[in-house]
Amino acid sequence: MTKPSLPDLLHAAVAAVGGTERPGQVTMAEAVAEAIDDNSHLLVQAGTGTGKSLGYLVPALAHGERVVVATATLALQRQLVERDLPRTVDALHPQLRRRPQFAMLKGRSNYLCLHRLHEGVPQDEEEGLFDPFEAAAPTSKLGQDLIRLRDWADETETGDRDDLTPGVSDRAWGQVSVSSRECLGASKCAYGAECFAEAARERAKLADVVVTNHALLAIDAIEGAPVLPQHEVLIVDEAHELVSRVTGVATGELTPGQVNRAVRRAAKLVDEKVADQLQTAAEGFERVMELALPGRLEEVPEDLAYALMALRDAARAVITALGNTRDRSVQDEDAVRKQAMASVETVHGVAERITQGSEYDVVWYERHDRFGASLRVAPLSVSGLLREKLFAERSVVLASATLKLGGDFNGVGASLGLAPEGTTGDDLPVWKGLDVGSPFDYPKQGILYVAKHLEPPKRDNDRGDMLDELTELIQAAGGRTLGLFSSMRAAQLAAEELRGRIPEFPILLQGEDTLGELIKNFSADPRTCLFGTLSLWQGVDVPGASCQLVVMDKIPFPRPDDPLMSARQKAVEEAGGNGFMAVAATHAALLMAQGAGRLVRATGDRGVVAVLDQRLATKRYGSYLKASMPDFWYTFDRNQVRKSLAAIDAKAKADGV
Repeated sequence: MTKPSLPDLLHAAVAAVGGTERPGQVTMAEAVAEAIDDNSHLLVQAGTGTGKSLGYLVPALAHGERVVVATATLALQRQLVERDLPRTVDALHPQLRRRPQFAMLKGRSNYLCLHRLHEGVPQDEEEGLFDPFEAAAPTSKLGQDLIRLRDWADETETGDRDDLTPGVSDRAWGQVSVSSRECLGASKCAYGAECFAEAARERAKLADVVVTNHALLAIDAIEGAPVLPQHEVLIVDEAHELVSRVTGVATGELTPGQVNRAVRRAAKLVDEKVADQLQTAAEGFERVMELALPGRLEEVPEDLAYALMALRDAARAVITALGNTRDRSVQDEDAVRKQAMASVETVHGVAERITQGSEYDVVWYERHDRFGASLRVAPLSVSGLLREKLFAERSVVLASATLKLGGDFNGVGASLGLAPEGTTGDDLPVWKGLDVGSPFDYPKQGILYVAKHLEPPKRDNDRGDMLDELTELIQAAGGRTLGLFSSMRAAQLAAEELRGRIPEFPILLQGEDTLGELIKNFSADPRTCLFGTLSLWQGVDVPGASCQLVVMDKIPFPRPDDPLMSARQKAVEEAGGNGFMAVAATHAALLMAQGAGRLVRATGDRGVVAVLDQRLATKRYGSYLKASMPDFWYTFDRNQVRKSLAAIDAKAKADGV
């Protein structure tokens, strides 16, 4: 029997999802197939509209080995599992003569826990032991959410939080879910045979394609306890997010509230002397944290070191005691013990990590207006971890619309633990970078405008000339504006000011409603503008006339006082490199590439990306940032830009939008 050709399979899949075959998609599929066959690694940049999900799914399904696909966003996971995979499998079945199975797998806390649902939540001592379903008034929001969850539990097949619509609050979900550390284990749980999380794992073990998220991929790599099934091929989509997500998973945190919660949970299960030791250590830690000032701790101060050693030793004693004692007088003792053990182990782990000290960790204080002070520790770099854990045993394909920064893949490659492309060595992963382009004609569809006449941005956000420019641009565009700001404060100030200046154009502000609702309302009314910060730079997909002007208030460099970024920059400089370009400029380039990508989402889209920061035109690093963005027509001419925006607005109105 002859093996079906990749072009034929791709053609069938594209037809099945109602798409259009693109040259870049074909090139990508061939490169993915080659990387899988050679057991090598591929970084592939596929611009918006390429159809990159089919570009990797088709060769992966054709290969026949188990594949894990990890994505950053829920939206793409849903698209893969609910649309792309079912249609692609159906389309390829006649030629492959088999029907590949696929499954979604998430972290345990994403699934409803039947033990929690039926037995209640082990409560902290001060709150008393009670059934949350009885205690929450049915008329309260929490009570209504819990009643809905109980009803939903009888009808759901997955128990997956994301299948519950409309959703419930984090507080309500916390009453019916557990972390992996709090889980009793299927063999010890009365509901183990019916467990939704265990069922998801079993489906994943049988599937040819497992769709998961970056966080679970990071946990699988870091913690050494495999949560993903064995696989021969790993595909990381939205790969520009991977380093950030892995860093997040590898970051530890301690707060006084968290430590006190661990004390309360353990106190009812261990003898008084051991509990008092942890209580005393918690009080010492809280006193130190009351005086904590935000910023990096290049050396751990003596008072903090003593407090952490006391916490570490007391937590270790509690962990030993929890393993040796049983108290059947405590209601649902196993669940209470598991919850206490999880809390105390977290405290012990972070305290020990910081007291041991490592040149590869960064430690800092943060202070939050609402939650107070926290102590955090994160890896200086995750590149070595990724090189060792990600690339060693499987073929890896990393795909995104933005991987090629400043004209090559080496910047992103270095952050992933890859040597410059073409470098050879016994222990170096072999990889190739490929840019398959975009089906869009960027120079004809978009303008990149830099407001070179404006004053350079200042740290105090007092930018009257920038607000004047922004007002005029929005008026010329007839609304239709996505405002991407470098900080929430800048977005709030701009929204407040412009709502007074141009009330005829409604301005939506991130934080005033859910992101989903804001984007829906922004899409629905072309005169509306949407202002916000980080998640909007990457999370908005609004084709058509509602988004014809994308504005960046300034180049989104990391804050100079960001402890982790500044530590990473310093480390590069001490190693003889250019810390600013390797860290700050790369961070900004990635966000600007993503932000500019919000403008053109379909072949008929037209518009302007306006950068209200003259440094893009006047500083040497400007060319690196510009080379990372789509190849729009480039200008400083403010009058020409206003005319172009007015013409685009007039055409949209003539078309009835």
